[in-house]
Amino acid sequence: MSSAVGAVLSPIGRGEGAGRAAGELIKPEYEKESLVDQIYRHVMQFLGDLLDAATGGGTAGGIIAAAVIVLILVGLIALISWRLRKTARKNALASGGLFGERAMSAAEHRRAAETLAAEGRWSEAVQERLRAIARDLEERALVDGMPGRTADELAAEAAVALPAFADELAAAARSFDDVTYGGVPGTREAYETMSGLDGRLRQARPVALATTAAAPGGMA
Repeated sequence: MSSAVGAVLSPIGRGEGAGRAAGELIKPEYEKESLVDQIYRHVMQFLGDLLDAATGGGTAGGIIAAAVIVLILVGLIALISWRLRKTARKNALASGGLFGERAMSAAEHRRAAETLAAEGRWSEAVQERLRAIARDLEERALVDGMPGRTADELAAEAAVALPAFADELAAAARSFDDVTYGGVPGTREAYETMSGLDGRLRQARPVALATTAAAPGGMA
């Protein structure tokens, strides 16, 4: 009787344990294990092996195993962070691109931008000022009123009618993307640059009209 009990309570080696685990996993109830669960199980098993190496593989083995674990954790954090940023950007574009859910006129966006700037909320002020530019161009029929438009798409389309402003429009789009998706804080300088561009664009004439007015006999 004592020998039987001893056999039951005797520890098993890692190889034997892995064999038993593999045998357990081929049972029918594990056939529908999800891919996520499989990946999680393999990763945890791999980390367990590294921890074993760190505790029983000597000083050099422990250092190497610890370094590998740190690299894996850093990689996972970077991957999660990238996915979160990508999801946030996708959600922002899906909810209306440049604009929010409520439709506002160019004048309303400008007033909102000025209020935010007065409060020192530069990131939001930059966003509202580019929205004012976009809405103004739509109201003047210089760009189409395309739902879900991005800042880059706005800059590219507006540059067709106003080619002299192509570089500034592209820079404004980058500034908008930086504060909206890139985590770059807005500044007074960035807002004032956007505001100045807004004012000059309001006075600019599209290239087609300017050419017609300059032609002999053309209508002003």
